[in-house]
Amino acid sequence: MNIKRTEIDALNATLTLDIEKADYQEKVDQILKDYRKTASIPGFRKGHVPASLINKKYRVPVLVDEINKMLQEKLNSYIAEEKLELLGNPLPKEQEEIDWEGDNFSFEFELGLAPEFEVDVKGKKAITHYQIKTDDDTINRQINRIREQYGKLIAKDTVADGDQITGVFRNDDEEINSDATFNTDKIKGKTNLKKFVDSKIGDTLELKTKGLFNDDHDLMTFLKVDHDKAHGLDIKVTFEITEVNEREKAKLNQEFFDKLFGPDVIKSKEELMERLREDAGRQFSQQTDQKLLTDVTEGLIENTKFDLPADFLKRWLASNGEKELTADEAAAEYDRSEKGLRYQLIEAKILKDNEDLQLKFEELQDYSRQQIKAQMAQYGHMDATDEEVDQVVARIMQNQDEVKRMSEQLQNEKILQFFKDNAKLKTKELTYEEFIKEAYES
Repeated sequence: MNIKRTEIDALNATLTLDIEKADYQEKVDQILKDYRKTASIPGFRKGHVPASLINKKYRVPVLVDEINKMLQEKLNSYIAEEKLELLGNPLPKEQEEIDWEGDNFSFEFELGLAPEFEVDVKGKKAITHYQIKTDDDTINRQINRIREQYGKLIAKDTVADGDQITGVFRNDDEEINSDATFNTDKIKGKTNLKKFVDSKIGDTLELKTKGLFNDDHDLMTFLKVDHDKAHGLDIKVTFEITEVNEREKAKLNQEFFDKLFGPDVIKSKEELMERLREDAGRQFSQQTDQKLLTDVTEGLIENTKFDLPADFLKRWLASNGEKELTADEAAAEYDRSEKGLRYQLIEAKILKDNEDLQLKFEELQDYSRQQIKAQMAQYGHMDATDEEVDQVVARIMQNQDEVKRMSEQLQNEKILQFFKDNAKLKTKELTYEEFIKEAYES
């Protein structure tokens, strides 16, 4: 078999594969001989069917199957030997109907070639790396929320600001008849709050839904209306108070500390604040790291310029999915996936250029050990032996899905650290609320 590559441009090429009779004849003849031994055709004894009849009945399908195998094997070996970096798979060019009764055949395949480019991770514009402040005010607010969560409810007859109220919202015209429980801090504005304060169990309040709660989404929960209706809902409702409770915060004592972290792990408010500060730091760092990764990724996509074999990829998408796409559908799919493809190429280039980022088996084993130890500690098994951990790791390394998950997780962590070490960053410290507003709402 002869194979010839023709470069169209830097991103597109064609492969022409010429197959002669000598390339396939011996294999096809052997398969037909084997068919003759086992073929069961009416009028002939098994093993005595004439060779001419076997050839007439089976030669073309056997030839087609054998040539397809040869094409696939030759394509794969050629691509590997020539170290071609392709986008998509080789795409067979349309040709006139093949004469399978002939001896020699020629096939053409289109190739989409990966572009050559360089990646400047540092870039010109600094990317913000957010740091969340865990100051004493933030930690004290968290402690108050936890004390309320672990506190106890004290039944009352009369509503005061800060109480928890249970009752029934009704509006016959809108078919609203909904039980609800909420704290007075959900209520918006002093005018609305005044209607509730000093009310008693059994009282029925007349209210307007517009501006009743700080968040319109609460109307979905408390009135059982759908999302679209909750926004801007402006109707009159009644609310019959059926229960009032004051939530007494849990006391900051050893019993409270033990409930949170186990016996004698925390022994003072100062230790509690430090533990919550550490936990918050880990939790916040996950969010700020994800934001950093997103921003660096977007920056690399925007600033790393290279062309793609777009026309080839659109044709490839049209014919290689679960269902065949029209040209317009393939173009739309390409537009949706182009940024993702660009980042895949950029990331692959970074991994290729930085050998220390490539995963080693020993690294994955060590990472698995760390993960297993952390999980065991989370469930109270603080003194797991190395033998116990290694037994779990051995089971994990035999599970392909787990190995893939761990590999992706570790690879992401290594790339994130690479960006932290090499990208041009500027640090900005703010509260968690400020971070959410600036990073996701602006």
